[in-house]
Amino acid sequence: MNPLIIQSDFGTADGAVSAMYGVAYSVSGELKIFNLTHDIPQYDIWEASYRLIQTVSYWPQGSVFVSVVDPGVGSTRRSIAVETVTGQYIITPDNGTLTHIKRLLGVKGARIIDEHTNRLPNSGESYTFHGRDIYAYTGARLASGTISFEQVGPQVEVDSIVELPVVEPVLDGEKVSGTIDVLDVRFGSLWTNITREMLLKLGVKHGSRLEITIENETRTLYKNIMVYAKSFADVYVGEPLVYINSLDCLAVAINQGSFAKAYNIGTGNKWHITARKAPRIIYDE
Repeated sequence: MNPLIIQSDFGTADGAVSAMYGVAYSVSGELKIFNLTHDIPQYDIWEASYRLIQTVSYWPQGSVFVSVVDPGVGSTRRSIAVETVTGQYIITPDNGTLTHIKRLLGVKGARIIDEHTNRLPNSGESYTFHGRDIYAYTGARLASGTISFEQVGPQVEVDSIVELPVVEPVLDGEKVSGTIDVLDVRFGSLWTNITREMLLKLGVKHGSRLEITIENETRTLYKNIMVYAKSFADVYVGEPLVYINSLDCLAVAINQGSFAKAYNIGTGNKWHITARKAPRIIYDE
């Protein structure tokens, strides 16, 4: 038995998630099922992709993830299963959910789910709950060892996996620019795609000050100078800071506050952030 980990945008206010659990346990009562999250914003494929890269590599080889954020359910979009280079499996609609896994972790094999053999019995007339009828069912069969990865369905090229558009971070002289990919939801911190290595090329170290500018496609929302901190304890409560998050990328926060709420900041490719070392004339007296 391997762990089965489920994420979705279903929430837990109704029985959808429980139905997925029930289907999985109908395959094997010995399964161990865990939730990644069911609070993905509705239809937000980008966040589903990000939560997978935040989590998958920390689980043992053989772990099976089922991710269901599926605005195209019932359409011609593919149902896919992949094996990562670190040995985990992910079952999901092929709609961009695998973007970050493919780019940052790596995929070594991909298979289209054969829905004739890997579908909940007597569910063939249901076209709106593939999370239950196909993904939870197939995930449980794979996690329990009822089927092998090869028995999921026909192999396809890894390069054929659908990816969402990505804006790459850019180092330009004395500044580095990127996008605000996602929020640390509960605390309102901004997680960017600017890597620690890129930030260090600016010549900054803990205790240095950075000028941070945040813009969307219409205006500048924020521009200020803040400390590049090792941890939140390096600044006073209520002060902003820059730090390196758990994915080794630049993040912006307010100590014991929500930066996103304070400045009405969103996420995605339209939200741009620039960091540059603050002028020495101000801070190195």
